[in-house]
Amino acid sequence: MNAINFHAKDVHMPRVAQHVLFWVIVSLLITSIYSVQVDFLTSLRNNAFYMPIQIAYYYALAYWLVPAYLFKGKYFQFLLLFILLATVSVLVSRSIGLIFIIPYLITKFNITDVDYLASNRGPFLECLFNKVSLVNALKGTNLTIGFVMAIKLFKMWYERKQAALEAELNALKAQVHPHFLFNTLNNLYALSLNQSPKSPQIILGLSGLLRYMLYECNTDKVLLEREVFMMQQYIKLEKLRYEDRIDISFNINGNLKDKLIAPLLILPFIENAFKHGTSEKTGQVWINIDITVKGESFKLKVANSKPEKKITAGENNEGHIGLKNAVKRLDLLYPGISNLKIMDEEDTFLIVLNLDLKLVSQRAKQGRSLKQLATV
Repeated sequence: MNAINFHAKDVHMPRVAQHVLFWVIVSLLITSIYSVQVDFLTSLRNNAFYMPIQIAYYYALAYWLVPAYLFKGKYFQFLLLFILLATVSVLVSRSIGLIFIIPYLITKFNITDVDYLASNRGPFLECLFNKVSLVNALKGTNLTIGFVMAIKLFKMWYERKQAALEAELNALKAQVHPHFLFNTLNNLYALSLNQSPKSPQIILGLSGLLRYMLYECNTDKVLLEREVFMMQQYIKLEKLRYEDRIDISFNINGNLKDKLIAPLLILPFIENAFKHGTSEKTGQVWINIDITVKGESFKLKVANSKPEKKITAGENNEGHIGLKNAVKRLDLLYPGISNLKIMDEEDTFLIVLNLDLKLVSQRAKQGRSLKQLATV
């Protein structure tokens, strides 16, 4: 029997169900805390009266006051409405205590404490506005709301941080497309000036690469095997252009199957070798590319010959855009699990990239197998 890996992210729970489950957990937690003073069932009964007030207080604060006033900079209005909301919540909570909770506790546990009875028995308004009892109600109400709001604000902060990170990553990935297209069109233009018969082949190969970029790279991860294959296609295009003037060595060691990598992460390093190692140099040039995969460890080495003349300051500022882009993407996508070394020597430029890969889940394998069967 094949084992099926279960992942929590594979389960989608409706938003309403998430909220209901959350409040059930909070309610049980509060019940457990207050059951230290009384038995669990009594604490559960009392909490059933208080929780609707807590829930209404929270949603009014989190989904009305905070977004409508605090986040829009209306601090004075927010403060006034918050004080009003907190006051109403405390008074309603205290009223529920006087009507449903305290009489039940006095009867069940036969409470005879004079001070307790004095502050909770008598004229309703007098008991309602008892200072000590109001302070206790204030603490009890806002303790729960403070805890829940802390969770809510942390969640909002995390979501905004992730959204900003995703936007930055999308912007960086979007830069790869025009940068690659710009360089390839320049190459194609050079061939067309000489009326090279290889132009149609390059256009056809370019269309395949662009199709991959547009339709397969719009996800967070792609199959490493597919990514490397497309890099091989790119190298074939460059070979058509440089013919025998370039010596290319491309070695792959290890198993590429069922491993994932960020899309177009390898391309800038290989493209950089061609653009700055071959385009700027006449005569025989060389590029060595080595990919090694051991388990979840991925290693890429790209070395290329350098032009004899150094690039001018102005050109250096404009060059290596794709390389700088790749470095930024690495910092965002693989923080702490990637290591990039760049060695710029007199006649050789070398990059060595090490990072940890993700494996394809059993669920993803099954889905891919079904898709393949459907297309047979």
